[in-house]
Amino acid sequence: MNKALRNRNDVTSIGVVGLGLMGCSIATCLLIAGHKVIAVAPIPADLLLAKKRITAHLKRSFKEKLVKKLPGHYLKNLLITEDYTALKDCRLVIECTIENMDIKKSVYKKIEDVISPDALMTSNTSAIPISLLQEQTTRPGRFFGLHWAEPSHTTRFLEIICGNKSDIKKGEYLYKLSHNWGKEPTLVRKDIRGFITNRIMYAAYREAISLVENGYATIEDVDRACRNNAGYWMTLVGVFRWMDLTGVPAYHTVMKDLFPTLNNGTKVPKLIDDIVKKGGRGVANAHGFYKYTAEEAKLWEETFTDFSYDIRALALKYPENIVKKKIEARKKLKAKKSI
Repeated sequence: MNKALRNRNDVTSIGVVGLGLMGCSIATCLLIAGHKVIAVAPIPADLLLAKKRITAHLKRSFKEKLVKKLPGHYLKNLLITEDYTALKDCRLVIECTIENMDIKKSVYKKIEDVISPDALMTSNTSAIPISLLQEQTTRPGRFFGLHWAEPSHTTRFLEIICGNKSDIKKGEYLYKLSHNWGKEPTLVRKDIRGFITNRIMYAAYREAISLVENGYATIEDVDRACRNNAGYWMTLVGVFRWMDLTGVPAYHTVMKDLFPTLNNGTKVPKLIDDIVKKGGRGVANAHGFYKYTAEEAKLWEETFTDFSYDIRALALKYPENIVKKKIEARKKLKAKKSI
C-alpha cells in the first residue's frame, strides 16, 4: 500500500457518487492510487456503463504503461452499487453529479445519513461556489470542492477549494493526500465562483467567441492560434512563469492598450447559445462549433484519448519542481568534485 495510505488508514476507502464520464475517470484514478472505491450510481443506467468505462481506462493505462498490473488487480477494489449505505466506512466521499443544486442537496443528505461525522465530503462541481454547496450539508466544516480535469486518471490537474466554513487544516490534508493520486494540486484557500482555472479559461472562451462573432477570425483560425501559441507552452508553465520567461515589461506595455478593447460581456454569446438551443453537444452528438460526421466525431474522441496519454508522458518529464531538482543535482555534483 502507498505510504500516504499507510500513514492514514482512514482514507483507504473512498466513495464516488455519480458515474458519468468524470465519475468513472475519477474512480479509475483512485483505484490506480491503491484505494478501495465505493462507486454509487444515482442514475440506474450508469450501473451498466460504469464498469465498462473504468475497465477500458485501466486497459489503456496498462497498455500505455501508466500502471504495471492488469485491470483485474484494480477492479477487485471496486464496488459499483445503487446503495448509499455502502459508503458507511468511507472517510472521504466525492460527489460527481450534474450541476443542479436540488439534485446535489438530495445526494448530500443520502451521503450524510450513512457516513461518520468526521468523514470528509467533497464536490467535483466546476460552476457552483463551494460556500453555497456546503450550506446544503449538516457539517459544512468538512466540505470541500475537488475540481478534477478529464480524463482524471491521466491529468496532473486538481483544485482543492475551501468554502467559507471549510476547516483549512482538512483542506491542507486533502492537498497532501492528492499528491498520492499523481496530481500537482492547487489549494484554493478562499472560495470564488469558477475557482482558478475556469475563471482564466472562460475569459479566454469569451474572447475567442467574440473574435469569431465580430468577424476578426474563423473558428478554425482561433483554434489554430491557441494550439500553436498557448498550447505550445502551457504544459510546462502557467501564465505568470510564462511572463517571467518572456519579459514582464512587454506584457505591462501591451496591457495598457489592449485591456480596454477586450470583450467584457455578461451575457452568454449568441454563437454558443444558438448551438445549445438546437441541441448541440459537441462530438457527443456530432453537433458543435464544427460540423462532424458520426465517424469524425468518434475519431476526435479517440484522438483526444490518445493525446491525453501522450501528453501525460511528456508532461511527467517536466514536473513543477524540475528546476529545483536540477539545482540540487548540480549542488551534489559540485560537492563530489570538491572532495
